Amino acid sequence: MALTVTTNLASLIVQNNLNEATTSLNTAIERMTTGYKINHSRDNAAGYSIAEAWKTKLGSLDVASQNAAMGLDLLQTAEENYSLINAHLQRMRDLTEQAANGTYGTDSLAALKAEMKARAEEIARIAQNAEYNDIKFMTSGQAAINLQVGIKSANGQITLAATLFGDTTLKTISGYTEASDDAFLTACTATATAAAHLEKFDNAIKTISTRITNIGAAQNKVESAMDALTTQTQNITSSLSTLRDTDVSKESSAYIQAQILQQASATLLSTANQAPSIALSLL
Repeated sequence: MALTVTTNLASLIVQNNLNEATTSLNTAIERMTTGYKINHSRDNAAGYSIAEAWKTKLGSLDVASQNAAMGLDLLQTAEENYSLINAHLQRMRDLTEQAANGTYGTDSLAALKAEMKARAEEIARIAQNAEYNDIKFMTSGQAAINLQVGIKSANGQITLAATLFGDTTLKTISGYTEASDDAFLTACTATATAAAHLEKFDNAIKTISTRITNIGAAQNKVESAMDALTTQTQNITSSLSTLRDTDVSKESSAYIQAQILQQASATLLSTANQAPSIALSLL
């Protein structure tokens, strides 16, 4: 290569290599510090686009999982309240069966009615106050509830049928024909009419038990959806990691290599910049 004063080709070559080594060094540092090998679209345009789509999907799956969890909480809340009501109904049936026995006097029957009245009031209180996130699921007019447990509109919902919920007043669930709860309880605790009302409590217990059974089936369905969402999330997370996450051992090697080349280029640049002065010494 000729010695020239105006053009220092050796210096230009070293400068170019120094720039490349510095860029590689900075890239390795960025990848190791961020944990990602794709930090900009220029790193891998197709990979960047896929990663962003997967990140969006993961966000949607997280929301769907939260929706399913809330639905499960609603069902568990309903089941617990129905179980409380069933316990009261079973005790009221026992009291009615006691009253049907002719060995109880007026005071004893009055005591039986007093306990039944207290339990009837508690059933009414539970039904009026049972709610989840302002949804009063033991009152009349409660419609079906849709749970959005998928990230697409098609097949993305689980419908909790209105039959899982609804009016839970004593009259509705037992089907008694008396004018009021008090009249019904009076009939439940007289020698003559108590036995005939056992069937009313059987009806009520059956109604609530059926709801509890159906709620259990709905819980299984929601839990299955949650398991499916978890599997989807794990699979996409694994794929995203493969596509985007930094291979630290690989980047460490690239960092050391770029650092050595940078240091070597910096040293050689000093030598290359002296070439024009060597040419001048020949004049």
